Amino acid sequence: MEYKPELESINVLLGVIGRLQRTQLNEGLAGIGVYAGQERFLWHLWRQDGLTQSQLVERLCVQPPTISKMLDRMEKAGLVMRRPDTDDSRISRVCLTEQGHRSQEAVAEVWKNIEQRLTEGLSVEERLLLRRLLLQVYENLTHNP
Repeated sequence: MEYKPELESINVLLGVIGRLQRTQLNEGLAGIGVYAGQERFLWHLWRQDGLTQSQLVERLCVQPPTISKMLDRMEKAGLVMRRPDTDDSRISRVCLTEQGHRSQEAVAEVWKNIEQRLTEGLSVEERLLLRRLLLQVYENLTHNP
């Protein structure tokens, strides 16, 4: 491996890894007609179909206009549809279409392939340690000012 002094910084290294992972994710998802970010949107619906837009905003940690744009694009692609809430007509629920349900296996395969590539050459113990360390970094960034 070529020595790159800029990668001595954990901050820079995490940024570079994040960009590389995102690029590979984009490439894998493009092959199945899903755009980056949409897979996380879909993931929440695979776990609990019929979420409201405000629930998706909260779970994805994005602004409402971002969800609206994603939802419009995903509706046009035939992945999701909006349905009125049965109890409150002011609320619409986002539901998976048949195509949205079918995309789950393909997205899972893309995730699996990237995960394998990310952890290639690491033992099971090293993978577990890496995950634990990354969770600690996540906690540090989300719970400390």
